[in-house]
Amino acid sequence: MDQSTSRTPNQRMASSGKVIVLTGASRGIGLAVAHYLLKQKCNLVAVARSKESLEELRKQYPGQVQVLAADLSNHSFGTEAVDLAMQEWKKLDGLILNHGTLDPVKRIKDFEYDEWKNAFDVNVFSAIALMKAALPALRSSKGRIVLTSSGAAISAYTGWGAYGATKAVFNHLAMTLSVEETDITTISLRPGTVDTEMQRELREIHHENMDKKDADKFAELKRSGGLLKPEQPGHVIAKLVLDAPRRLSGRFVSWNDKDLTDFQEA
Repeated sequence: MDQSTSRTPNQRMASSGKVIVLTGASRGIGLAVAHYLLKQKCNLVAVARSKESLEELRKQYPGQVQVLAADLSNHSFGTEAVDLAMQEWKKLDGLILNHGTLDPVKRIKDFEYDEWKNAFDVNVFSAIALMKAALPALRSSKGRIVLTSSGAAISAYTGWGAYGATKAVFNHLAMTLSVEETDITTISLRPGTVDTEMQRELREIHHENMDKKDADKFAELKRSGGLLKPEQPGHVIAKLVLDAPRRLSGRFVSWNDKDLTDFQEA
């Protein structure tokens, strides 16, 4: 059953008006999360690289969306995003860190410092800066943070060293915040293999720098219809940022984990 329709009137009322900051909101999983939250009458600070890519959300949900176009390697956008939420709605209830880059897809022997530094600036340091900016407001609201992690955090793929390392950091950040910020529930979530722009890049751009068996696996998932729809993990992420229980804080869980049954759709 779709939890958005199975929720009681009181639960739906509790979600209405919640304020969420969402990064990577313009496509794929992030866009699916955005639509779910906005249909629940939440208010959203939507962050992406391009303002134009988010304008349709603002038009479709008037009064519910503030847009922030940001260089996601620049740590200052975190303060800007939180300030937008506080200026417009005077509170912050949740934070979803969903942005990231797969580049560079290279073996360790071909390591380039600037490429790895950029990956960590985008995937890790900007996320930490945004979390730090959001903590005071989230303490006040007893809010939630959901980090979009990856199976690559715990499994190795040739050429994915930088990406996997940054996602492993997310898992440890969730654990750390669970003990440092006990009024905030923080979860790191594995979304599975989803039909997104990243998968297209793997098939069309990065396959030459990967082991053939791995490249063939992802190509076959696309051909056979084995990729998840963005809405499948996206709706779980959205529900978690609204209602995740404290017992999940610090956990790294897959979107279809049995402990998340209440947040999944049939």
